Amino acid sequence: MIEITQGNLLDADVEAVVNTVNTEGVMGKGIALQFRKAYPENYEAYRKACDAREVQPGRMFIFDRSTLTFPRYIINFPTKRHWRSKSRIADIEAGLDALIKDVQRLKIRSVAVPPLGCGNGELNWTDVLPRMRAAFALAPDVRWMVFEPKGAPKPEAMKNRTARPRMTQGRAAVIGLIDRYLVPGFDYPISLLEIQKLVYFLKEAGEDFPRVDFVKHHYGPYADVLRHVLEKLEGHFITGYGAGENKPDTPIHLLPGAAEEAAVFLKKHPETLSRFDRVAQLIEGFETPLGMELLATVHWVAAREHAASSPETALRAIQSWSTRKARLMSPEQVSAAWVRLTELGWLQPAN
Repeated sequence: MIEITQGNLLDADVEAVVNTVNTEGVMGKGIALQFRKAYPENYEAYRKACDAREVQPGRMFIFDRSTLTFPRYIINFPTKRHWRSKSRIADIEAGLDALIKDVQRLKIRSVAVPPLGCGNGELNWTDVLPRMRAAFALAPDVRWMVFEPKGAPKPEAMKNRTARPRMTQGRAAVIGLIDRYLVPGFDYPISLLEIQKLVYFLKEAGEDFPRVDFVKHHYGPYADVLRHVLEKLEGHFITGYGAGENKPDTPIHLLPGAAEEAAVFLKKHPETLSRFDRVAQLIEGFETPLGMELLATVHWVAAREHAASSPETALRAIQSWSTRKARLMSPEQVSAAWVRLTELGWLQPAN
């Protein structure tokens, strides 16, 4: 029996759930990241199997949770070879053949299946669904719950069984920065773009963030490793990062108690609190995504690229950075950012 449905696959009351994976041991975004958080023990077994080259297209890697509660089985279905590559329809077809055989071998009676190879795999659902229907028709006694590609559930609805990470100076600094940035008493989020720029300025102020290296990017200075920092914090100290969608406007909220726990930790690190004050003074009046991008971009072309020694040369460097920045950042805005950075000692004034 085949049921086409929508919703959160991880809430399905079934004996087995299918997780779409690559063969490289990476569960970094989408449904795979949701599984990684919901079933960390499956992720560890899968990662070791990838290291041993046991996870291959056309072969299921099945994790038996050995529990009386559903789901008992996590069926890791390789839909991609490398995590960066697109899915191949031939791998979906071979995988469906293997899935049917394994389900029949284990006498599984109900299975929840995501849209195989769609989403990050970029296959067309209209091509994949007929193949799934044809395969599942070979096992008519099994209840097949097929979830359409309707996007990830809301972050707060995602299961998270990962161990709560310990508070460290770096994590406390990120949480504390977010708390300082948000207006007390107002429940609104901060964007990923703003978090990136806050951490950039805190590092420029002297905070030690090992392995956090910023590069020139579309929206200004960007450190890819912050994705992993936020992934660790998600569901324990923050919410909003969810399925790992690394979009600049992704809204992030602090969870209750997170700011207080970070504040207690940071009392032992007054030098970090002093840097908070310096960053807070710098960004006052620029507390929007565009304002933060503007400040960080002007600072980058002057301090990192040494391509600007005045507002005028900064504007030219920004205009050559991208047509988007040239369109959004006016001479007046660049000049205002330059004055703020210079007056507060973030840039050395021209001789």
